[in-house]
Parts: sequence; C-alpha cells; structure tokens
Amino acid sequence: MSVFLDSELSEAERGEEARFRVIPVPLERTVSYGAGTAKGPEAIIAASNELERLCNGAEPCARGIFTEAPLDCSGPMPDVMARLAVRTAAAVKAGRIPVTLGGEHSLSYGAVMGVAQALGKPVGLVQIDAHADLRVAYQGEPHSHASVMHLLAEEGVRLAQFGVRALCQHEVDSRARNGVFFRDAEDLVTNAIHAIDLPDDFPEHVYVSFDVDGLDPSIMPATGTPVPGGLGYYQALHLVEHSLKGRKCVGFDVVELAPDGNTAWDFTTAQIVYRLMAAC
Repeated sequence: MSVFLDSELSEAERGEEARFRVIPVPLERTVSYGAGTAKGPEAIIAASNELERLCNGAEPCARGIFTEAPLDCSGPMPDVMARLAVRTAAAVKAGRIPVTLGGEHSLSYGAVMGVAQALGKPVGLVQIDAHADLRVAYQGEPHSHASVMHLLAEEGVRLAQFGVRALCQHEVDSRARNGVFFRDAEDLVTNAIHAIDLPDDFPEHVYVSFDVDGLDPSIMPATGTPVPGGLGYYQALHLVEHSLKGRKCVGFDVVELAPDGNTAWDFTTAQIVYRLMAAC
C-alpha cells in the first residue's frame, strides 16, 4: 500500500497512533469538465516521497502520519459519503486529525459530517476554491462537486470561502441566506491580501477544504476547471493559517487534483497537504 511521506517516516512515525490519518478517496463521479480526479490521491502520495521533513519551521511528520487503505468509491453516492464519514469519525474519536485526499470535491460532505458527528460540536469550514459549490444540485446529482457546500450549509456547518471567482446567482443568494462569510479572488488578489479575520462567532473547531482550483492556473493547471485570476500559493496557505489562529483544526481535505503527467502539480499538491499538517 502507498504511504504518504514513505521515504521520510520512521517505523514509529507511520504507526496507527500517528497524529494524522491520511484517507485516500479516488472519487470521480460528478466531474463536469476536465476529468482525472480518481488518480489524484495516488499521485499526491507518490509525490510526497520527494518532500522534505521540515516544513515552515516544523516537522509535522514527527507527530506521525498513518496512511489508510483507499476508500471504496463504488455504489450510490450517499453510500460513499457514509463510508467516508465512518472513516473520519473514527479518526476524530481516536484523537487524530483526518486528512482526506481527493478525488472530487463532493467527498467533503462525507468527510465533514463524520468529523461533526464525532465531535458533537459546531464545526466551521474554511474553503479555498474557485467556486462556491452552493448549487442545490448539478446535472441532476445532489451529491455533486458543485453542490457540496450547499449540503453542508443545510446541515448547519458555517462556511468561510476564500478565492471564489465563478458562481451563479443562486449561489449569491445562498450565501446571503446561509450567512456565508467570504472574500472573493479579485479582491484578495488585486489587493494582495494574505490574512482575513473570521467573524468572532465562527466556530472554534475548524475543518479546512482546499480545492486546488482555488489557486491560479499558472500554479495549478492540473484540475478540472482551471479558472483564471486565482490565488497565489503562499497567499492561499496564509489565508488558511491565519484562519486557524485561536481555533482548532479538526480535519482537512485537499481535492480536485487531476494529474496530467507533469509531476510538478502533483508535488505542489503534496506540499500543500504537508503544509496544512504543519498548520494543525
């Protein structure tokens, strides 16, 4: 079985008592433009073997990284979400941080619901994304990558969105109706903003969902919908890191990598995963 950061981990650091539990989810069921997300987790894990242990002044792997077997993504989407929720809930109940590797963005529903159920406390979600993902359904599928945040908002999850630059009027209305906190890409990029304070009443327990299409296509072209005008690499990470100050990271996912043969994008995504570990 492939292991995240396999080349750097000691035997003690890769055991089941590890702080981070990596859950590969090769899901590709509702992609609506470019394809390839099913190969994302494998590519991220392979690229992770080229990472250095030191990241942003820390060694996240010293707290341990355990890589689970890939999730079974067959069958109806609600069943896939339920299986993933069991995985992330088990990690949280064991005092671990679930790290879900996608795969398409629809997986965040199962991942977040498992975390929320295990905690029994309000969860806020910080989202890096080119899209709001607040459609009620897309192409007839409620569990679409384009409607995952709608499903979570309906479950009472507070949302904070950074980097959006492609959305429809329904999603604009949904943001207002659900009290979504947001700063969109044009504002963030043109004003070189790297830190935004979340509302004072935003939940203490934070889950991070990092869609790689939140980055500009010049940095991350290997994704299904590479929208121009995106966030910079450090900018996106700084926005997440600032959001976590004074709060507790209870899990995260990195989604929508569609490998295209250029390992630079796989490595970039693996580095994002490891940097987010450092922030938790």
